[in-house]
Amino acid sequence: MTINLALLPLPASAEPSHFLTFGREVKDIHPGNCTPEQLEDIKQALYQHEILLFRDVVLTPEQQLSLTKAFDPDSEIYGHGAKLETETSSILHSALHAIPRVPQVQLIGNGMIHNHEGLSNARLNHSTHKTFHKTVVSLEDEAKGFTRFYRWHIDAALYDLSPPKVTTLYAVRVPKGPNQTCRYDDGTGDELVVPLATTAFVSGQTMFQQLPPELKSVAVRTKVKYAPHPYVWMAPARAKPTGLGIESDDLESPFDQLPPWVEDKIKIHPMLWQNPVTRMLSFQVHPSCATELIISPLPTNTARERALYPDGAHIDDLKEVRNLLYRMQRPAIAPNLVYPHKWNEKDLILFHNRGVLHTVVGTLRPDQVRVYHQCNLAASEDPTGPTSEDIIQWA
Repeated sequence: MTINLALLPLPASAEPSHFLTFGREVKDIHPGNCTPEQLEDIKQALYQHEILLFRDVVLTPEQQLSLTKAFDPDSEIYGHGAKLETETSSILHSALHAIPRVPQVQLIGNGMIHNHEGLSNARLNHSTHKTFHKTVVSLEDEAKGFTRFYRWHIDAALYDLSPPKVTTLYAVRVPKGPNQTCRYDDGTGDELVVPLATTAFVSGQTMFQQLPPELKSVAVRTKVKYAPHPYVWMAPARAKPTGLGIESDDLESPFDQLPPWVEDKIKIHPMLWQNPVTRMLSFQVHPSCATELIISPLPTNTARERALYPDGAHIDDLKEVRNLLYRMQRPAIAPNLVYPHKWNEKDLILFHNRGVLHTVVGTLRPDQVRVYHQCNLAASEDPTGPTSEDIIQWA
């Protein structure tokens, strides 16, 4: 390899044994101006380590787009499509502002900014649990520094467009302030000390590997069907206190009240996605957007004792879908499995969007300005699921 890699600094809360290959800092190279050999090494390193960090990088939106596109040269448009800013009923609408000359790069953050990359004025809205969760942290506890995860997710439209392979996230301006304590508020007592306005990541590989055998069998045999226009569909609903999926209160928009949609553009993806370099399987499900689970029967001659859904199943009861997904995904967001990145200005993070779940965290005042450039591109192909050998091994 022609690039120098170093371990990421893990927080005290992290269990090091779960981060042996997860995350690396790339030293002594500018990601927007590297040789073809270095770029190839960056691509290989990302798929091997899921997250790459570059410190103290001056990066233009054009360079960020070029770097993102290098992972999928046939990709062209932003991961959520070209019309996101006009979809006012989407839950994503207020959080994203396209940079005019490079619309694949989105401006995200918090506070009012002026004369930034062709935008004369823009009010950035920090995504906070207070606008999305069914319950919220009290004002008294918020003043004491308590907060929550916002929404665990994959960057993906999950209707019509294929999930991006890579997301690049560049910190232009990072707010200053003390750490906050992220509460799970789900009866477990789990808490996690996090830097202010962190981005938190968990490994999809770990999410799969920590499952008990009977749930590994379900995961390797399951496909997930998503809602049409899922971010419009979910907008009236409210999330669980962990940010991991939606409460089942029948608040979602009826399908016949969504923007026009067609059945053949609805996405059905495997529950497990294969890494293109390591061939490892990652549990990659956006729990807020899922509507149905399609489980294949056990392979012939596979032991059936203790097996779940040995004859297969089609689960289309939304509450049952969500309960099973939560049972499978919640262990992997335990505090010791979360990497909350402590941002510095000019940090650039590349993450394998088909290998991790992530969320913004925290609460900001209007005067705590946060400015980031985010880029991901709708992929030229859908994710690859488990092989027949994988199914035999894990079912």
